[in-house]
Amino acid sequence: MTAALDLVAAIDPVPWARAQMAFTLAVHIILVPLGVSWAAMALIANYRGIKKDDADALLLAERWSKYMAVTFAVGAVTGTMLSFQFGLLWPEFMGQWGEAFGIPFAFEGLFFFTEAIFVAIYIFGWRRLSPWAHFWTGVPIVFTGVLGSAAVVSANAWMNSPEGVTLDAAGNIVEVDPLGVIFNDAFPLMAAHMILAAYIVGGFLVASVYAVGMLRGRRDRYHRLGLIIPFTVAAIVLPFQMGVGDSLARWVYNNQPMKFAAIELVPETASDVPETILGRLNDDGTVTGGIEIPGLASWLSDPSTGTSTVVQGLDSFPPDAIPTVREVNTVHLAWDVMVGLGSLLFLIALWWGGTWLFRRDMPQSKLFLWVASTCGVLAVITMEAGWVVSEVGRQPWIVYELMTVEDAATENTGVWITFLVFVAVYAALATATIYVLRRMSRRFREDSSADHATPYAPTDDSDIGSDVDDKTPVGAP
Repeated sequence: MTAALDLVAAIDPVPWARAQMAFTLAVHIILVPLGVSWAAMALIANYRGIKKDDADALLLAERWSKYMAVTFAVGAVTGTMLSFQFGLLWPEFMGQWGEAFGIPFAFEGLFFFTEAIFVAIYIFGWRRLSPWAHFWTGVPIVFTGVLGSAAVVSANAWMNSPEGVTLDAAGNIVEVDPLGVIFNDAFPLMAAHMILAAYIVGGFLVASVYAVGMLRGRRDRYHRLGLIIPFTVAAIVLPFQMGVGDSLARWVYNNQPMKFAAIELVPETASDVPETILGRLNDDGTVTGGIEIPGLASWLSDPSTGTSTVVQGLDSFPPDAIPTVREVNTVHLAWDVMVGLGSLLFLIALWWGGTWLFRRDMPQSKLFLWVASTCGVLAVITMEAGWVVSEVGRQPWIVYELMTVEDAATENTGVWITFLVFVAVYAALATATIYVLRRMSRRFREDSSADHATPYAPTDDSDIGSDVDDKTPVGAP
């Protein structure tokens, strides 16, 4: 018994704290794009339905709003659980920096509650409000979703660029400038990158469901609209995301050279640095494997000076202030995955756009539908890889150059237990969410008592508590 207690006491809590935070963030981030973008896509369908008296578009908007409510509720749960972990896993961080770090979250809370109010109004407004009055109740959902996401990203950006605080000689905060904290130097590009990613991931995720439906033979107009609207949103946003991503990478080159060296796998300071695709860093500082494109990393870092641009290597920084070899390889691989899959999605978007340009119609082949059905998963992997680049690349810092992860973490050796508990809880929550969404989809498909033109039909008071899904057509997903 004593030996077992000694073994538990010897457990290092930091890796477990990092693993728990990484796991819960990775799960929660999948729901964020749906919370940010789905309302906008529903409103596009809603607007088309009203403007063109399009019953299929109205039905899409109505059902998307119900799916959106489920994912919004689950996102609220995972987000709330995540927020508690800041205090439980990183008490030293919150104790020293909470005055600044908490400011963006205060605004996020305001945006979240406002969004929740209008989500409820929009959902229950079907058949209870006039068409345009109901449409406008959905508009605040779009803005609050974007602003709430920006507020959370602001907190993360502050960890990368800690500004807006005045410190005393001991490093403690003595004064906070809220605007300086929120609008830190990293915020504009990081927020834009995440919001655009939300529309790309959300668009491809929703579109992929309807692509699968069309592959299974449901090629009616309803499913075509269900694919066209979200896929078009994602395809339009993708080029802007690539521009923002390029600018953000250049910001990292100028402001976080250590992270940039890890991203580009640069062990030693040099010019004419190649872009290494795949490959790995060895313990002795050498790079093996991969495909090198001569001079490209230098040129991308600063096109004005071309391949003569000097890129600082990992050897420029103290050994205790850079990521470990394992972390460097993780960051570099995640960067390759993000750029590679992002480029692939861009090519698929070009396929989509080119077909619309020359044929005025979406691609119809089974090959395209198969490709489109995979885009949701590919987009999620791309987003997850991007966050790995952002967070692991900053190691060992939790607040860049001010506090390390080691100094911020809890000393409680029982963190491994909470990690296992969170894995079990999130697994159960994910299972329940998928089950509910699939049951909703199945019920929509099986309901044959529907009238397409009823989402705004007048009802008497006896209908006010009834199930609005009693009037839905066969064939919906």
